[in-house]
Amino acid sequence: MVVTSFEPAVLALAERLRARGLRLATAESCTGGLIAAACTSVAGSSDWFERGFVTYSNEAKVESLGVPAPLIVAHGAVSEPVVCAMAEGALVHSRADQAVAVTGIAGPGGAVPGKPVGTVWLALAQRGGATQAWRCRFDGDRTAVREQTVAEALRALLDALR
Repeated sequence: MVVTSFEPAVLALAERLRARGLRLATAESCTGGLIAAACTSVAGSSDWFERGFVTYSNEAKVESLGVPAPLIVAHGAVSEPVVCAMAEGALVHSRADQAVAVTGIAGPGGAVPGKPVGTVWLALAQRGGATQAWRCRFDGDRTAVREQTVAEALRALLDALR
């Protein structure tokens, strides 16, 4: 994936965050830091991009973001409660005002009953506000699922900052 393909969305996001004096944090599992990479691919991103957490393992979600381990056991890492806890944890463990979190099954393996390859949960959290989460089902191979996840995360951030 070429992160520069997301440059128009990132530039628009940067403009909206700068205009409001807000900073962004990411909490990523299935994308392995690709959202953060897309954000930091443009010059000047240090003005608005605070930090990124790559929490691929369940242990990393618990240790770095404070996701309760029993939540992962009860619902699985790819779930609404876990992605919400990831987004909220990114705010708690950073100085960001906005956070986006993603967790999913990019494939080719990892599918379980009710969670096929391409299942991705995303969440947006804002300091002092409500957390929103939604599930997507993306088609294609591992690269395609990850690219679509980055695009969806950027789209959602832009929508939230309208």
